[in-house]
Formats: sequence, structure tokens, C-alpha cells
Amino acid sequence: MTDVFTRLESFGERFRLEQGLAPGEDWIACDRLLDPRSAELGRILEAERRASGQVSDHATALTVMAVYAGTVTAAAVLAWAVEGVVIDMRPGNVAIRLSPHHGFEAVGLREPRVAEAPVTTLVEWVLDDHLLPLAQAMRVRTRAGLRQLHGGVAHGCAAAFCIASRRGGNVDQLESAYKTFSAASTIDLDRLGKVVRLTADDRKGLFYLRDTCCLYYTSMEETKCSSCCLDSVDQRIANYRRVLVEGVVPH
Repeated sequence: MTDVFTRLESFGERFRLEQGLAPGEDWIACDRLLDPRSAELGRILEAERRASGQVSDHATALTVMAVYAGTVTAAAVLAWAVEGVVIDMRPGNVAIRLSPHHGFEAVGLREPRVAEAPVTTLVEWVLDDHLLPLAQAMRVRTRAGLRQLHGGVAHGCAAAFCIASRRGGNVDQLESAYKTFSAASTIDLDRLGKVVRLTADDRKGLFYLRDTCCLYYTSMEETKCSSCCLDSVDQRIANYRRVLVEGVVPH
């Protein structure tokens, strides 16, 4: 079990999971976020609104959804892809700490439970029990579009496969794992975006092409994410090839 968490950290800080959560460290229980009226959901939305300077509630929700799926539950997706095990990241076992900046400061597990289980268990624990109910709660709270929220879920999950492919992961294994995950998903991931395999010089990696928008460009940052659907597919692929030539950068 320890080896699984160590392996995850080798792919970058976003996959690090804290354990043995101490009281007084301002952890927010993730199961509380599934209640659209909860103070905890309001806290994470307000924290992102302040950090990125979003101008609307629904744009804030879309940004939070993509970042949440790409950081909070990403470790479980990657653990299954590279080790064939499923970390228990059902919402009752997960907590987060807020950051003064865009995103979250830390993700922690109440109990570091790991199971040898099929992809259907991963889909159930990460999508059906966690991310999709959170998307619905944000829909109720902010009126953000459910398809766009699901696009954030899809983007965040795909990021685990894509980032790992450019940080030493086996590209063939990760590409195959993504296809298996996508096929098993209870939402149609292919309608929300696609993972593509690109090469440049002697490098290769996986990248994501979104078909939905998170509206991050409307924030005070005034910048688009690298997979922004407002750019053409050709533009995004050209940018991604430059990423490969210049080395690994955040997705």
C-alpha cells in the first residue's frame, strides 16, 4: 500500500495524498460538498472566486469542478491506471484544505484504504459516488450547466492519464487504461472531449481536447486553459506539440 502512494507522488505534487488527518488543520469533509446548501460548498466556491477573480457564480463552479476532478480524485484514477488498484476516494473518506491561490492546498484520506478492484469499482467510487453528485450539487447551487460541469469532470479525470504520460508513465499503458475507463464510465466521456496521442521529436504523450468550456478566461486571469475549446483543434495540437518539444508542463 505504501508503494502505491509513493508511486503516485513520483508523478507530481497534485497526486500526493496526506494521511492521518489531524484536527485543527482546517480540513473540509468532501461528503459535505454534496449538499448544495452546505456552508462547506460555499467556502470552496468563494475561495476560488477570490483567488481567480471570477465574475459569476456559474463560471466559478465550472472552474472549481475541473480543478477538483483534476486534483482531488485524480490520484485514484492514476493508481488504477498504473497499479491496477482502487484507492477509496469516496467522499466520506476524503478531505481537502483550501488554498489562497487557484486550486487546493492539500488532499487527505481519513483511512488509506486500497483495494484490488476492476474499473467498475473505480467508476462507482470516483464518478458515481463523488464527482457526479458534486456536479449536481453545484448545478443546484449556481445554475451552472450540467453538461459543462460534466465536461469539467471529464477533463479532470483525463488529466491524470495525460500528465502521467509526460512524467515517465508508460504511454501505451495509460492510453489503453483511459480507453477502458472511458468505456466503463456512466457518462459519455467521448461527447465531452477526447484524449489524443501526439509525438514530437523523440517524445510522445497524451493530451486532452475539451468540447466544453470552463469559462476560466472570464476570470481576472484573462487566460484560456491549454485545452480550451475556443481554440481550434489544430491550434491546440500545435501548442501541445510545442509542450512536448520544450518538456513537460502542467496540463
